[in-house]
Amino acid sequence: MVGRINTELGDILIDKEVIAKVAGLATIECYGIVGMAMINVTSGIAKLLKRESLTKGIAVTFEENKLYIDLHIIVEYGINITAVTDNLISNVLYEVEKFSGLKVGKINVFVEGVRVDE
Repeated sequence: MVGRINTELGDILIDKEVIAKVAGLATIECYGIVGMAMINVTSGIAKLLKRESLTKGIAVTFEENKLYIDLHIIVEYGINITAVTDNLISNVLYEVEKFSGLKVGKINVFVEGVRVDE
């Protein structure tokens, strides 16, 4: 479990896989993002993940009542990385906080590759 919300009716526990899925879906909606990436530890090569494997490119931790999210992405060639990642962070922050009711402390974006989108 990653997040806990205490209410007058009881506790709500949210698994980090659920948060990762919401963050992944918010990520792939953003312009300029080709997809999520998973790094092969032995070769160091980034692999583009299929839609059903989104969460493998995302790490979620929960500390001091805040979520911390690491996103590993592949971007489209020719786009402004700063503009795309600013939009990405804003979108993921909004969607995760709206969905979970938990505060996001920090979102780190790791651009693992570039791909020419046809």
